[in-house]
Amino acid sequence: MKKLFLFMMLFSVLHAGTKLSVVTTLSTYADIARKVGGDRVDVHAIVKGNQDAHFVRPKPSYAVMLQQADVFVTTGLDLELWAPTIIDRSGNPNIRSGQPGFVAAHDGIELLDKPTVLSRSEGGLHIYGNPHITTSPLNWKIIAENIVIGLEKNDPEGAAYYRERLKAFNEETDQRLFGAELVKLMGGPLLTRLANKGTLIQFLKSKSYKGKKMIDYLGGWMKEGLSFRGKTIVAYHKNWIYFQHLFGLHVLDYVEPKPGIPPTPRHVKSLIEEMRKQNVRVLMAANYFSAEKVNDICDKVGAVPVMVPMGVGGAPGVDDVFALADYWVAHLKKVFEQVNAK
Repeated sequence: MKKLFLFMMLFSVLHAGTKLSVVTTLSTYADIARKVGGDRVDVHAIVKGNQDAHFVRPKPSYAVMLQQADVFVTTGLDLELWAPTIIDRSGNPNIRSGQPGFVAAHDGIELLDKPTVLSRSEGGLHIYGNPHITTSPLNWKIIAENIVIGLEKNDPEGAAYYRERLKAFNEETDQRLFGAELVKLMGGPLLTRLANKGTLIQFLKSKSYKGKKMIDYLGGWMKEGLSFRGKTIVAYHKNWIYFQHLFGLHVLDYVEPKPGIPPTPRHVKSLIEEMRKQNVRVLMAANYFSAEKVNDICDKVGAVPVMVPMGVGGAPGVDDVFALADYWVAHLKKVFEQVNAK
């Protein structure tokens, strides 16, 4: 009994401070994992915030990262088509799809832009729906929940800790999105349901509380976003659809004629003509696309480019998801102020 006791003591000492090893595809998933995992996790991301997740070479070093990973977080759709390759090369059975260490970040998110026609002629088609789920803060809460489930499966003793941090993350996301005052009045879940349905702003404008329109209680990113709600832009690629849905932006057309297909001179010429005709003066693109191409189009129509990172760490100062959304909203607001001032 004494030897068993000493063994158990030694085992506890050796494992004290041991953290779950979490590897994520996207840097945004990594930041969310750190926020809900706290000091019980050690997190590393494969894709940087200024990289295109579609086109990542499955380097041997990525497989090495996954060899000892307890949890692997990926979108779980057809964004990171290279992910199965590095899982296979890692030789780690725990992080395969369906196993305790595999987290599909999209699970539970209502996917937008589901194709009605499945054909190679449609370009880089996403057969399940648009996988760029990180562009809406509403989706972050679902992603965080999925990550917590994965952490709990591999560290059940930390379940209460993870749940408490998830609650704090969701509350902060709601307050930054809707403003603390409105969250206190209506609650995050109701605001989230209305925002997901696209009826939040209409609802707030139609209701009053204590002699004041509910819209006057709105704060956060949604209030800032009123400056460009209903406005029309051109985008480079179909990676902002969840952001568009949440903030009520309209997209006239895309620089890519079809997803993943480089723009041809003919398409660009047609796009420029349509931008002039419709008086569209804002072009939004992830900052891993060609700034030269974006600027060239903007120069020809007198438009203003909005080059922003898709992920955490993709630009100076964008150190977490909250700074990322700050960046998106602030840059779009500033650009529309510039356009309206002309």
